[in-house]
This record gives sequence, structure tokens and C-alpha cells, in this order.
Amino acid sequence: MGNHSNNHTCLTDDSFKYNLYGAVYSVVFILGLITNCASLFVFLFRMKMRSETAIFMTNLAVSDLLFVFTLPFKIFYNFNRHWPFGDSLCKISGTAFLTNIYGSMLFLTCISVDRFLAIVYPFRSRTIRTRRNSAIVCAGVWILVLSGGISASLFSTTNVSNTSTTCFEGFSKRIWKTYLSKITIFIEVVGFIIPLLLNLTCSSLVLRTLRKPATLSQIGTNKEKVLKMIIVHVAIFVVCFVPYNSILFLYALVRSQAIANCSLERFARTMYPI
Repeated sequence: MGNHSNNHTCLTDDSFKYNLYGAVYSVVFILGLITNCASLFVFLFRMKMRSETAIFMTNLAVSDLLFVFTLPFKIFYNFNRHWPFGDSLCKISGTAFLTNIYGSMLFLTCISVDRFLAIVYPFRSRTIRTRRNSAIVCAGVWILVLSGGISASLFSTTNVSNTSTTCFEGFSKRIWKTYLSKITIFIEVVGFIIPLLLNLTCSSLVLRTLRKPATLSQIGTNKEKVLKMIIVHVAIFVVCFVPYNSILFLYALVRSQAIANCSLERFARTMYPI
């Protein structure tokens, strides 16, 4: 039987996540530091911010670097299962993680919308697709994701247990039910579902427009190049963000007991760390 009363606790061992996270974060730190620093160098000193896309890509790289700089603390925490860095740094680490996840999705969405305007409305969008407007949009994205990250990290407090201290975990079902589940659902809708729909819609409309013979002569670009960019863009979004956010949504439902099913809770709590 999978259904249990709200008072029943499903026992799930997810201790494997610590070594897994530590190993993954170590690789991500090295690769993320190298690739994002290289990207910033290209965007700032080679491309000279000539395009709106370069502005979005620069902000995407900055978002990634903010998260990368917090990884050494997370690596130490996961391998040692102890957070000695204090509550404030725990909150900063949690905020950086959420800002990176949802900032990346929103900046990728900005790139998708910008490409849509450039290809579907190449002439009418010239007054909209300016560096100034791109900078304003990026500022709006930063305000949105930082507000959401800080709000969700209000409960990213450290918890002392025996001889170790945890960070950004161990929240009670009461906190999940009264606060975190609502914040999670709001962030998922604004930071994941809406961007996903925008990316899929813009990509579909661009592909439909590229079928018209006159399109390529108007935008002055190569069809195969645009198609590859769209495929890579959608693949990155789907592979990197759909699995995580789908499991996170389910995880929030079972932790808040909106779904009281032991089998689903075991599945969500096992898959969420992965």
C-alpha cells in the first residue's frame, strides 16, 4: 500500500547524496570556472558587446560564476557532512544556487526571444532590439531571481545536530507545508514553466519562419547555422532543467504532504539529490 496517514513518516536513506554532490561539485567547479571565465573574456574583450545576444550571454556567464564561487564551501560540506562557515554564508550559498538555476533559464529565454524577434520580425524589431533595452531586461531578471533566491533562502539556516551542522536541508514538514511549498510552486511557475513555454513557442515560430524562402535573404544568415543553434538551445534547456524542476515540484508536494504517498515520497527523495 502506498497511501499513509499524514502522521506516518516514510523512512528513506538518501545519505548517498553527500559523496555524489561532492564529486559532481568538484568537477563543476573546475569546468565552470574555466569555461565561464573564458566566455566572459570573449564577450567583454573580443565581441565588445556588439550584439544584444552578447549582453544576455555575459549575464548568463556572471550568473554561473556567482554559483561557481560558492562551490568550494559546498564541496567541503558534502565530503565532511558538516558546515562550519556560519549561517550567513549558508544563506548566500543557497541564494547563489537558486539565482544560478533560474537566472540561467531566464537568460536563455531572453536569448530565445531575441532570436525570435530578429528572425520573425527582422525590421519591426530593430527599435526594440537595442543594447539599452537588453540591459534593462537583464536588470529585471537579476531583480527577479535575487528576490526569489533571497526569499527562498530565508529558511536556509544552519541546523546543529550532534557534532555536525547542516546547511540548506533538514526542513520540517510544517515549514514545507506552510512556507517552502508555496515559494517553490511560485518559483517553478515564474522561473521554469513560463520560460519553458516561451522557449518552445519562440523556437517553433522561428522554425516555421525559416521555411519561407524569402526569410534568409531578409535576415542575412545561414539556415543550417540557425537550425543548429535552435536545436542546441532547446536541448540544453530540456536536458539541464526539465528533470531537475520536475523532481523538485514533486519533492515539494510530497514534503508538504499535498501528496501523501510513501512510494512517491521515496522516489522523490531518492531522485531529488541526483
